[in-house]
Amino acid sequence: MLTKQQKMDIVTKFGGEEKNSGKTEVQVALITAKISYLTGHFADHKHDYHSKHGLMKMIGKRRRLLRYLNNNSPERYQAVIKELGLRK
Repeated sequence: MLTKQQKMDIVTKFGGEEKNSGKTEVQVALITAKISYLTGHFADHKHDYHSKHGLMKMIGKRRRLLRYLNNNSPERYQAVIKELGLRK
């Protein structure tokens, strides 16, 4: 998974400072990093169904957070999906 340093880098990049981890953009970025890790994990472990269930839950949570962000601040939403490379 992600190391502490990787998490802190993501929080600083998307949140502005280390302690701003509750910001919606930070949560989306952290979930995206976890999703990309698990996607690579499934290349080696095709029958890991329990982790696949967790992956689907993370994808749903990210979708809900992005919907919230789009409804409340479309400019921040556009910035996040551009930065993370989502929804091309």
